[in-house]
Amino acid sequence: MTATDDLEIRAAGQDELGEVLAVWDAARSSYSTTPDSLEVLRRLRERDPESLLVARRNGRVVGTLIAGWDGWRGNMYRLAVAAGYRRQGIGLALVRAGERRLRDRGARRVTALVGAEDDDAMALRRAARYEHDRNVSRFVKNLPGD
Repeated sequence: MTATDDLEIRAAGQDELGEVLAVWDAARSSYSTTPDSLEVLRRLRERDPESLLVARRNGRVVGTLIAGWDGWRGNMYRLAVAAGYRRQGIGLALVRAGERRLRDRGARRVTALVGAEDDDAMALRRAARYEHDRNVSRFVKNLPGD
């Protein structure tokens, strides 16, 4: 039996959004600056109900990943694993599930957002065989909202 044999990974249900927010709050990276809310997650599920993945173990959400497809490229955001469940292969299992989902939708390339100095996140992406693209810079702008 491997560390992920008892892990269930699937699209998040409406009733799990509060648990997703709790995992994000507890595992929040200093690089994540936009606010999270149930309304934002509801809009995500309305637009693409399969994009928000959850990993469940022992009856609770222990990890999350947004694997979004824009019709051209796959994008991964908000990979988070609850503190007591890290280093058990859950993050990598979520990445692999996200890759399958995106490949099935037609993606041939995936971009993953990772904090530049987040050593754990960088190590996970390297373990998943992602290349660090040093030739592209990311520009962002927060838009006024709700």
